[in-house]
Amino acid sequence: MRYKFLIPIICLAVLSSCGHEEKKVEAAKAVPYKMMTLATGHISSTVQLPGVLEAFEFVQLYPKLSGFVKEVHVDRGSIVKKGQPLIRLEAPEIEEHVAEARLKYTQANAMYMTSKDRYQRLLETSKTPGTVAAYDLSAAQSKMQADAATAQSEQAAYKAQEAMQAYLSVNAPFDGVITERNVHPGALVGPGTQGAKPMLVLQQQSKLRLVVNIPEQYSAQVQEGDEVHFKVNALPGQDFKGAVSRSSGNLSSNFRSETIEVDVPNTGNTFKPGMYAEVVLPVGGSTNAYVVPKSAVVTTTEHKYVIVNNNGTAKLIDVTQGNEHADSTEVFGNLHAGDNIVTNGTYQVKEGDKL
Repeated sequence: MRYKFLIPIICLAVLSSCGHEEKKVEAAKAVPYKMMTLATGHISSTVQLPGVLEAFEFVQLYPKLSGFVKEVHVDRGSIVKKGQPLIRLEAPEIEEHVAEARLKYTQANAMYMTSKDRYQRLLETSKTPGTVAAYDLSAAQSKMQADAATAQSEQAAYKAQEAMQAYLSVNAPFDGVITERNVHPGALVGPGTQGAKPMLVLQQQSKLRLVVNIPEQYSAQVQEGDEVHFKVNALPGQDFKGAVSRSSGNLSSNFRSETIEVDVPNTGNTFKPGMYAEVVLPVGGSTNAYVVPKSAVVTTTEHKYVIVNNNGTAKLIDVTQGNEHADSTEVFGNLHAGDNIVTNGTYQVKEGDKL
């Protein structure tokens, strides 16, 4: 008999629960929606990105010829000037080739001078009619021209050997610091050694490059000449600034980013190549954007959208976000200036709902 009394009690509880749910829904529907009129604008902001300091110029010095290391004039940390001899190689066969080429050129040039003198004498004599046959004069001229060509050819070969001999001296291509040395006197080096380390590594450190990769969404907002601020992890508590000097002009297919560089003077050797930095870049925003409160953008697992008041009913417009600052954000989508949008929208509002 107890169960007969429980049934009415359960029904009352269910009805009471239903009543509460209906009141909650009605209360939710009773919340007034806040509206704003859409207008174009943009948000100027900054973005913080990692960067790395690199040598302004960097070269790995390999031998052009095979030979033995005779002298090494520098070591790791040496400061060098452009044109300064760094390494002297020794290759006796190269010197023999130079001597042989010099001898051949000397012989060819002597033959040319002889044939030239003979032709000039015949030419002078031929001014007296009947003294020199025309054939002999023509033959002498041809011999002189052939000897001249031979002499020029031997001279070119001699200069080529001299140029090869000059490769035995490895000179600094620019001012900088030797940061790596991998050879010592007596070592056999050559251009054909696979996987060999460079003899020397030279870096220009009086000026460095601060290299930063900018994500695609900001790449169009950073221009050459824009001022940037950066901090170096190895130098805490210090702020530095510079200007964007150049950009790659394309996006990396792997990371969808554009590389920019900032020239950083380093006269006091404050920085070292390889140091990491935190770079703050200004981003000017887009003039084609609409600025709305962040609360106006509804985010779900499927998309982002704003709610537009379309003659009293809700219309959901997909958007993408741009720059953000405080409680405002840039949005892009099928929107128009003058549209009324809900600034406190929720995912509970569906397409076509009355506002």
